Amino acid sequence: MSNENCVFCKILAGEIPSAKVYEDDKMIVFKDIEPKAKVHLLAVPREHFKLLSELSESRAMVLAHMLRRIPDIAAQNGCKDGYRLVINQGDDAGQTVPHLHIHILGGESLPW
Repeated sequence: MSNENCVFCKILAGEIPSAKVYEDDKMIVFKDIEPKAKVHLLAVPREHFKLLSELSESRAMVLAHMLRRIPDIAAQNGCKDGYRLVINQGDDAGQTVPHLHIHILGGESLPW
């Protein structure tokens, strides 16, 4: 299911270009257009949903798939010495796109 107003759904549909680094039947990973680190990737599930509280059994399986793939994707994109994962949840946390996504940050020593 997609949302016609969601920028990530438009990227998934090919309506908006992105700098893709990985794609499979469950997710896409692309470079963030406003990077907060030397490497800043976004891992986005193909199904549109906003919050972890909306996880169904099938969505949880997709999230598990994403978390299993991220270590290799991060390493292949310059994060061999470590990386940080961030999942913002809701407006107060700074979630600017209402489609669940995982920020992958690294490529340098990150401040705490």
